[in-house]
Amino acid sequence: MQIPQQDSLSTNRLSRVFNNTVATYKYYWFISILNIYMSTGSVRISIWDIVISMVASAWYPIHYFRLSFGKSDSMYIAIRAIREITGLPYDASKTLIAETLKNQLHRKDIRSVLKVFTLNVPFRFLRPWIDTSDDKEVVHRSHSFENGSLYALHKDQKEDWIIELNPAWCDYLEEHYPILMDFAYWNLTLFLQTRNPNVPNIPNKLIKPESRKSLANQRKFWNTVIQASGPVECIYTGKSLYVGEYDLDHFIPWSFVTHDLAWNLMPSNPSINSSKSDRIPNLEYYLPKLSKAHNEAIKIYCGLGKSEAALEDYVSLGYSVRELLEMPQCKFDEV
Repeated sequence: MQIPQQDSLSTNRLSRVFNNTVATYKYYWFISILNIYMSTGSVRISIWDIVISMVASAWYPIHYFRLSFGKSDSMYIAIRAIREITGLPYDASKTLIAETLKNQLHRKDIRSVLKVFTLNVPFRFLRPWIDTSDDKEVVHRSHSFENGSLYALHKDQKEDWIIELNPAWCDYLEEHYPILMDFAYWNLTLFLQTRNPNVPNIPNKLIKPESRKSLANQRKFWNTVIQASGPVECIYTGKSLYVGEYDLDHFIPWSFVTHDLAWNLMPSNPSINSSKSDRIPNLEYYLPKLSKAHNEAIKIYCGLGKSEAALEDYVSLGYSVRELLEMPQCKFDEV
């Protein structure tokens, strides 16, 4: 993915900031700078504010989806430690995480954990503009915005680092903010895919959704089936399930697939969701039961003359609704 080029800016250097990256720090560093600048408009940003934003952004994929950030990445360990220190819930909002850390930043134990994010990335991020491994030299040369660097590094009165955005970049960051965010997350996705080869749908596991979608349409489908043919059987307990007496269970946990497609949802005994948690069920035993229940439900639903539009989710399996209706159970099992 390429970022918009601009002759008056060193955009070719910005496009190289993620070259030879061995940890996630740079991605979250850039994402946090963009978010803070766009929300505050300030060109002078405390490194602690950036670090707190980094933690808040990486909290969800680490705690909820348990994505591996790689052996050389300390972010996973640091953020897990922050959760133990603060007691914040694993699904805490970015706002709650940021406010908690800002209010408790005076604590030595929290500063000690977060300090790891202040040691290298502020200086290494500028490497495309200032090609040296000497941090002191990076600081000195950044003061003149050498080669049109994105920011300069300074210390405030408390001897804490701050970055000063190069004013020449401000209009560009504002105009192309969505593309730059996509650029950062696209590169982060590529980085994490190599470290989580068996984890699907990584892009949807990086940002916590504001809210989960309603399952009203999926529940309406199963209610129609039950009202037409009688109760369905819970594939886990064998209990008969009637309208209003079941939960919709994600057969493959939502935290793994991050979608609510109908073919992965099944009426279940309300006690199952809590006991099943985020574990994948025994596929050899339960998958045939799931397949049989869905095969029968589709046939019942369409037999009532209902619109096939309600079954669009099943098309993602690679077959049309009509093809699924004509399949024998043995073939449906293979889908």
